[in-house]
Amino acid sequence: MRTALTIAGSDSCGGAGIQADIKTMTAYGVYAMSAITALTAQNTTGVTGIMEVTEEFLGKQLDSIFTDIYPDAVKIGMVSSNSLIEIISEKLKYYNAKNIVVDPVMISTSGSTLLRDDAVETLKNCLFRQAVLLTPNIPEASVLSGIAINDEVDMIKAAKIISSEYGCAVLCKGGHSFNDANDLLYLNHSYTWFNGERINNNDTHGTGCTLSSAIASGLAKGLNLETSIRLAKEYISGALKANLNLGKGSGPLNHVWNIFKGDKQ
Repeated sequence: MRTALTIAGSDSCGGAGIQADIKTMTAYGVYAMSAITALTAQNTTGVTGIMEVTEEFLGKQLDSIFTDIYPDAVKIGMVSSNSLIEIISEKLKYYNAKNIVVDPVMISTSGSTLLRDDAVETLKNCLFRQAVLLTPNIPEASVLSGIAINDEVDMIKAAKIISSEYGCAVLCKGGHSFNDANDLLYLNHSYTWFNGERINNNDTHGTGCTLSSAIASGLAKGLNLETSIRLAKEYISGALKANLNLGKGSGPLNHVWNIFKGDKQ
């Protein structure tokens, strides 16, 4: 069995973070491992508390994983402080980690800032250059490229700037009013569109976490980047269409729709 590691925060309601990542990796038939960067108290209506782990403890988690069950791919999600970003970068270099997918959790889909400016710079300098793929949403891609993104031409420009700066592939995620859930991959000086359908379902909590974990799972199984992205988008669409409908706010996806085919058991 292929293996994958998620380095991210914990979501107590199970819709995002490491819980979403582990469910996704399991649905893909990949053995999932986790290194937790923070505990969050949250549900579908919002976050009420965050408690970060220490740099030393995060380092011990990563040592325990890499010295025993070496991951075939790594997904990195929520990391909110400089010291934690630096220890992740140090350990990934030391263990020569491969197939690193970074979901730069900087700005929410609604436009709220989630990461301090100094931590953003550390994230860019330490982790982006180690990644095989970055998966920013449109607000994040705008910050990273330094340009406003108002249409699909701007998405191409932004992805090219980011890819050139950090030497990795960039998947600029659409779904923001002008774009009907179409994502843009910029890789090796060329771009590819991955078209998606806009699904009428407001329960989208954890879609970014899930997509990046699905892509990492595909890479862990030996698939190329384009195939991993295509299958990840199909998986997300199925999880949304399953319409799990839990919680009082923006609910979670049905991560096991492809196992139970949407049956409620």
